[in-house]
Amino acid sequence: MSESTYSHDVDLLIVGAGPAGLYAAYYAGFRALSVAVVDSLTEPGGQLAALYPEKAIYDVGGIPSILGRELAADLFRQAGTYNPTFLLGHSANELSVLDDGSMSVTTDTGRSIHAKAILITAGIGIFTPRRLPVGHEYEAIGVRYFVPDPGALRDKRVLVVGGGDSAVDYALMLEEVAASVTVVHRRNDFRAHEASVEKMRGSTVQIRTPYQVSGIEGNGRVELVQITDHDTGVVERLAVDEVVAALGFIAELGPLTTWGMELSQRHIVVDTTMATTMPRIFAAGDITEYPGKVRLISVGLGEAATAVNNAAVAIDPSRKLFPGHSSDPAKQPT
Repeated sequence: MSESTYSHDVDLLIVGAGPAGLYAAYYAGFRALSVAVVDSLTEPGGQLAALYPEKAIYDVGGIPSILGRELAADLFRQAGTYNPTFLLGHSANELSVLDDGSMSVTTDTGRSIHAKAILITAGIGIFTPRRLPVGHEYEAIGVRYFVPDPGALRDKRVLVVGGGDSAVDYALMLEEVAASVTVVHRRNDFRAHEASVEKMRGSTVQIRTPYQVSGIEGNGRVELVQITDHDTGVVERLAVDEVVAALGFIAELGPLTTWGMELSQRHIVVDTTMATTMPRIFAAGDITEYPGKVRLISVGLGEAATAVNNAAVAIDPSRKLFPGHSSDPAKQPT
């Protein structure tokens, strides 16, 4: 395949748009590398946005406390400083190493990416939302799995499905903007943090347990949801504008296990330069493994910078490993 036939041709391909991947996209741009970012999720932010949008994050230097969704949004804005290409909703599948040491990656959607180096920041791996058993035809027209912007559901009648932290967090977040919020969970007990559950019980959120969604109706978008009592089989129909399915995620390394890197259980083994055992493939963030590894957001951000600097040298040995400080006005984007 010639370079002209690739969908995208970049210096660095970043696999994963979580915190480490987003910061790596910014830092790679600072190093004047062209970048593409691939993530199986349709929203940036990884676990922060998908699993913990309303959780307070305390382990980022200089920020005493910030909500997960706010940190994800800030990282995404920072990542856009040097205009990387974002391919959200695409999974990196097949890897081919070319004669010149560069690589070709094909996504599950048929995109082909040519990169001189790859940085894997896939967190806990490829994780996809567990889908509702019904109503797949309403996805994106009333059924959603993420709520990156609560304002998008302002004055809507919202049904949240699930009993974990994400479901309860979404319910509490949307109570402030939605016309009404109802939570449906198939069990009477919630798996979410006890304090969050108690806060929800004391709010205006309507709680329906033990129910599960058994049907969705509408003309062009969601209008009614059918719920069935798990114990009695009694069926009810609720007037709803939006359904937020927060049923958890399925996480796996997927095709990454075939890329030839040394693995330790569900993690990728790296050295002190964040290099894997495959030439020109680096990794950073929660997905990495090395002696003394600590899985914190702040650690992942530092690993991302280390990986990008070493990738820059791997791409072009004439480059300096340390490029100078980003606080230098001459290095800011114009």
